Amino acid sequence: MQNIDWNDLRFLLAVQRGRTLTDAARRLGVDLTTVSRRLARLQDRLGRRLVDRTGDGGLTLTEAGEAVARQAALMERLAGLIDGSTDPDADRIAGTVRLTTVPIIANRILIPKLAGLLHRHPALQVEILPDSRDYSLTRHEADLALRLSRPKTGGTMVKASKVATLAYGVYAAAAYGEPDTLGWLTYDEAMAHVPQARWIARSQRGEHGGFSSLRVRDGDTLFQAVVAGLGKSLLPLAVADSDARLVRLDDTGDAGVLGRDAWLLGHADLLDQPPVRAVADWVTAVMRHPAKTDF
Repeated sequence: MQNIDWNDLRFLLAVQRGRTLTDAARRLGVDLTTVSRRLARLQDRLGRRLVDRTGDGGLTLTEAGEAVARQAALMERLAGLIDGSTDPDADRIAGTVRLTTVPIIANRILIPKLAGLLHRHPALQVEILPDSRDYSLTRHEADLALRLSRPKTGGTMVKASKVATLAYGVYAAAAYGEPDTLGWLTYDEAMAHVPQARWIARSQRGEHGGFSSLRVRDGDTLFQAVVAGLGKSLLPLAVADSDARLVRLDDTGDAGVLGRDAWLLGHADLLDQPPVRAVADWVTAVMRHPAKTDF
């Protein structure tokens, strides 16, 4: 095995995180040819195939590739710590933290409060990945994940803490006539297992309105559909209570008709690193006090 150019490992990490050559090139600010060439060189030097193509034209790491990427990610983190320790402003929080959560929390709760965090730590970069799919923390696809269910995988490598209970109420658009006659907006078949969909399925039985003709895949799209007057549905109180375009139809108070626990997940090797800890503490504060504006 020849000596490895450690910079080549950055290209493997970019492919792991982006899943395509195009996304990897965008992340690194290079062209597709450079990504392909550096990956080929790394594979030649290690004498192992690290990347496979998937049926949809994307890329996935082989078992050997995942093993190399795990070590490369730790090297990346250690390099950041070394840079911080040699910086004359060593107490500042610097680095990039990738946070994933469902779109409605990302877009409606976290991003509106993000300015305060970035103002306090101008050397911090935050990548928010609004996605309902589970990014792997053990494969370092994300550093933190905020999820509405307790993790079932990851073992001792993933630490989870309950940061809040997200209460849901029934809402309709304030400007669209008699809201009680609207049909229920709910999720498509792939998301029929989520607690909100099950609650709606029970509640609509025997009602005059029944279901709306629209089905959606995520809560943020559901929010937009309710605002547009296409039906009524369950929405988080933390999102909908402050929106003048919506009217709440239930009278269950702050507890709502349904509650979902929000769990913050982090890789055990990363949670004590200052940039990751700063973002984790900020997420916890926002989720526990979403009505506050000073973060």
